[in-house]
Amino acid sequence: MILRNFANNKLRLLGTDNIPYILAVIVGVCSGLAAVMLKSSIHLVKDMLTGWFSLSEGSLLYFAYPGIGVLITILFVRYFVKDNINHGITQVLYAISRNNSRIKSHNMYTSMIAGTFTIGFGGSVGAEAPIVMTGSAIGSAIGRFFRLNYRQITLLLGCGAAGAVSGIFKAPLSGIIFTLEILMLNLSLSSIIPLTISSVTACGVSYFLIGSDVEFGNTLQKFAMNNIPYYVFLGIFCGFVSLYFTRATMFLEKKINRIHNPFYRWTTGAVSLGLLIYFLPPLYGEGYSMLTSVMTGNASQIFEKSLFYDLQDSAWFFILYILLILVFKVVAVSLTNGSGGVGGTFGPTLFMGGLAGFFVARLINLSGIHPVPESNFALAGMAGAMSGVMQAPLTAIFLIAEITGGYTLLMPLMIVSVVSFITIRGFETYSIYTKRLAEKGDLLTYNKDKATLTLLKLENFIENDFVKVAPDDSFGKLLKAVSLSKRNIFPVIDSNNKIAGVVFLDDIRHLMFDSKHYSTITVKDKMKPVPDTIEINESMESVTGKFDKTGAWNLPIVNEKGEYAGFVSKSKIFSAYRELLKELFGDE
Repeated sequence: MILRNFANNKLRLLGTDNIPYILAVIVGVCSGLAAVMLKSSIHLVKDMLTGWFSLSEGSLLYFAYPGIGVLITILFVRYFVKDNINHGITQVLYAISRNNSRIKSHNMYTSMIAGTFTIGFGGSVGAEAPIVMTGSAIGSAIGRFFRLNYRQITLLLGCGAAGAVSGIFKAPLSGIIFTLEILMLNLSLSSIIPLTISSVTACGVSYFLIGSDVEFGNTLQKFAMNNIPYYVFLGIFCGFVSLYFTRATMFLEKKINRIHNPFYRWTTGAVSLGLLIYFLPPLYGEGYSMLTSVMTGNASQIFEKSLFYDLQDSAWFFILYILLILVFKVVAVSLTNGSGGVGGTFGPTLFMGGLAGFFVARLINLSGIHPVPESNFALAGMAGAMSGVMQAPLTAIFLIAEITGGYTLLMPLMIVSVVSFITIRGFETYSIYTKRLAEKGDLLTYNKDKATLTLLKLENFIENDFVKVAPDDSFGKLLKAVSLSKRNIFPVIDSNNKIAGVVFLDDIRHLMFDSKHYSTITVKDKMKPVPDTIEINESMESVTGKFDKTGAWNLPIVNEKGEYAGFVSKSKIFSAYRELLKELFGDE
């Protein structure tokens, strides 16, 4: 408390208008440090475990390592964290839409630790989701520490995410665009400045600690206009690869999660994942080293430490090997996450996109139709897969441009990204991050009305101060209920605790003082059917739709069993809606 008050006083001395910028710097430094720590720790663990392997033969340790890493992660999460920390980007989106942008403080470090064990030991997932979760948690925690409102906490959460992406890729512009395109909605122009500050600060921290070299520098070849038709084809191919990745990942994870016993689930995942990586070592870990080999003209290095080392000179087996890796990467990702590992799909998306681009280019070159630059196609494929899986074409375009150190490939990146995006949109409306939330009605949208309604929680509007009556109660008993109530509506509840109708005070007012009706009229004689009911877990968008359809001002709530649970008032919902709309978007 003393520390918070001291910090608040110091910030006020610097001026209210400068507070977001100062906090953005703090968030940027912290998220940049976190990105460097996670990236370095993963590489350190990986080098310790596999750096001594023979280049010309496989190792049985490829079978053992991933399962061990996942087991360590499971024990860490189950006995220390005691919370779900997987699918980091989806959880950040959920926090924004359903938890007032509040992310538990332990996420500032637990995702990093779990991600290090999972990925360092060979789990076939990416580090980007854990670091985005970490950066977002840092921003959320700082916002809560200074007791900021929802809008300000959300902005700092976005600053943390931008800093995390910028720090891990050394791509400041991509960090900003990622936050705007995937996480943030309806930000004002003034909000761009804190995001920029945080992103640039995190990138600067990363430069200072691990150097200015970009991930795939010096891999570009000159762009030729006559390759445009082939880039269009690559975009279509990446769209279908993205569709396969999205649907297969979700399908396989659901299948694995049906194994309720955690030991059996881990055993199934560990054995299956170990076998896949033993036969296809490029599936080990993030796979960025393989992409580097592909894009620097050393594609045969993908056979190193594998059982197929002696077959690397066979052109068509090489193509088959690439295709197998492309197909089974999705399986490896699903097994890693489904069996208890912690990692994301961001990295695997880039991995599959790079392989897809290389696969198409190598096929074209082997066919003799027209020579195309394989490294350029691999990079464009990365953009295409990211655009399709994440449905974020701008992030894809600028990230690949930044991690290659220039904009030489800007046109093909745009072509492949846009074509891939259009292709998958014909089959999937939502990205892999938003699909789960959309199915549950927990997804914010760019529509202000829908975004505001998503943030409202039905449970906060349930009213239970209505006096209940039974269908067979006499009119006299109904009048006793009237005397005990401050409401003008009386729910009629049957013997199964289900609502049979309602009685309105206005409908019985003219009979209230005529005693001859007290024993001759029953409640069911005066009750009216309810125009509609609202389920207790129903979305607010659906609730407001029912109010509009029925014209009612109060509607009853029923639980999962169809039993009466209270009423909800249209006026209270819209009053809260107006207040939240003002808080979120101000005078925009």
